[in-house]
Amino acid sequence: MSVVELLPLVESLPSAEKFQLLQFLVAALGKEAGFIPFNSTMIYPVWTPYNVPEETVTKLAGMLAEERTSYDA
Repeated sequence: MSVVELLPLVESLPSAEKFQLLQFLVAALGKEAGFIPFNSTMIYPVWTPYNVPEETVTKLAGMLAEERTSYDA
């Protein structure tokens, strides 16, 4: 089936199914390009500023305070 034949079918899909098709196509292109896609059943860690050690927060706050005072001078 050609793209010309597929386009009218894609246009007739509901938005949710168009989104699913988009996800499928992006994953397929990624696999072809050699990228490893995310696994939807796995949990991936995401760094946030809320899980840093307290001493790091204190050090950064001190550095920012020093920088502010150097601009005020």
